Amino acid sequence: QVLLAESGGGLVQAGGSLRLSCAASGFTLDNYALGWFRQAPGKEREGVSCITYSDGMTFYADSVKGRFTISRDNTENTVYLQMHNLKPEDTAVYYCAAKALTYGLGYPFLPHQYVYWGQGAPVTIFS
Repeated sequence: QVLLAESGGGLVQAGGSLRLSCAASGFTLDNYALGWFRQAPGKEREGVSCITYSDGMTFYADSVKGRFTISRDNTENTVYLQMHNLKPEDTAVYYCAAKALTYGLGYPFLPHQYVYWGQGAPVTIFS
């Protein structure tokens, strides 16, 4: 059974930090890229960051470059999203998702290419 379980969301003051975790199981992670998406109320889901599980190639949306860092722990089958200097506009539900590498990496943030999704972790940033 495939499972992506996010954790680490919460309520943080602007300028603060949070680390999200995504524990993955039930599929061969080396054949996938793991991505973080977010969806704010009334807005479309947007890609935030992505990492290829086998070799750690990373991608970031312009809005989070320099503030967010994606990483993975191969021994724990877990992907992390470390978020610093958080802003109110980062408020959203954050989702972990997995995309087969057969789709390529030319467009890392196309939601329809991601086959597995977690339930989401809410993140609220207040000023």
